[in-house]
Amino acid sequence: MALINRISRLFKADFHAVLDQIEEPEALLKQAIRDMEDDLANTEQRSALCAHDQEALSVRKGELEGAIAEIGVQLDLCFESGKDDLAKTQIKKKLEAERLLKRLTAKHAANEKYLDEQRTMLDENQATLESLRQKAELFAQRTPAYTGGESEFDDIAWMTREMTVGDDEVEIAYLREKSIRSSS
Repeated sequence: MALINRISRLFKADFHAVLDQIEEPEALLKQAIRDMEDDLANTEQRSALCAHDQEALSVRKGELEGAIAEIGVQLDLCFESGKDDLAKTQIKKKLEAERLLKRLTAKHAANEKYLDEQRTMLDENQATLESLRQKAELFAQRTPAYTGGESEFDDIAWMTREMTVGDDEVEIAYLREKSIRSSS
């Protein structure tokens, strides 16, 4: 059995040596450069898409913060007018908006982290590509030349999954809001 293993290794080694002779180093280097350029283009595209998502999330966060502030003003009016049913409806809207804002803030932070990672990867890939190009230039001088999004943000299903506010939460928030307004 040991003899068969040794002969097998010998054939593998000879086969690899033949492959090494067949491979053209210049062609392999050019292919590595093309692959790196493709990776670089993909990374740039992902970074641009993530930056677009980040801007859209920021805009949406601002809109929600404004809506929450507006609901607070409407709640003041409801409590001043004694419209408890209307106040409960507004409280439900406020709770849903706050929950959505919390999710958007988490998504914004995750996108920011991903965007930083993509930018770091882009810088590393650019440095590697430049190194490969320099090696290719050196190699070409030494040897004769041969011929030869959609955006995640658009799908907001992830935001609506847990946005429903229950009646118990509305009642508790109603009592909290009523207590805040009655003490002032």
